[in-house]
Amino acid sequence: MSYLTFRPDRIFKNDDLTFHYADTGGDGQPLIALHGHWMESITFSHLARTLSPMWRVIALDQRGHGYSDHAKSYTREDYIGDIGKLFDHLQIEEAVLLGNSLGGVNAYQYAARQPKRVRSLIIEDIGTVVDADASFCLAWRGVFPSREALAERIGPRLLPYILDSFRQTEEGWRLAFDPQEMLVSQLHLNGDHTDDWSATRCPCLLIRGKDSRLTTQAHLEEIAKRRPNTRLQTLEGGHVVHLDNPDGFEDTVQEFLNEL
Repeated sequence: MSYLTFRPDRIFKNDDLTFHYADTGGDGQPLIALHGHWMESITFSHLARTLSPMWRVIALDQRGHGYSDHAKSYTREDYIGDIGKLFDHLQIEEAVLLGNSLGGVNAYQYAARQPKRVRSLIIEDIGTVVDADASFCLAWRGVFPSREALAERIGPRLLPYILDSFRQTEEGWRLAFDPQEMLVSQLHLNGDHTDDWSATRCPCLLIRGKDSRLTTQAHLEEIAKRRPNTRLQTLEGGHVVHLDNPDGFEDTVQEFLNEL
């Protein structure tokens, strides 16, 4: 499996929406990877290459992201239902769920509802109480005359995480996602999800980026102690550890998976 073959060229349908996902294929143990807001499946390309062929990595373009359809609704139950439909489409009984940020909450909430389908959890830099203001992303709406103009609007701090979502059209450059939809999605994500986090007992690796602006060490230490079979690992990097520190992230994930 090469980097270039891991692309979201496989599809399934749910709620009259078409979803795209990338899949390394093969006979490896299934691991479903869920990205954060503004990102898409291709963000896990390096991880997929590292884990293959022992693990079959399936990365979903979640609703409104990547090449999947935009939706009219972005509730918690919408995202969780999409994961369930992916399980059905793949015809797999059990998988490891790995999620960053939005994807992390989606992962442990799905596990709370379908514990028999989730072998273990890998949650990247998100806790149980989410209260983020994403309204600044509304400035990214529209079509820009050049790639450089869009990049300038995004700004250097967030640009590395959003480059995969750049799209060129006949009119100019835009983002794959609609910032207004992402704001709605974030508002649904905000809240206290402690009950869902505490509902399962499967092995869980909780990863925090040491320089994250979205989580605190104290909060993640607290929730790791609260949930059985949970290990917290703090790594160099920010909120998107798998891009900021791919080697450290993948070594930590690989060690955890080897113990299952």
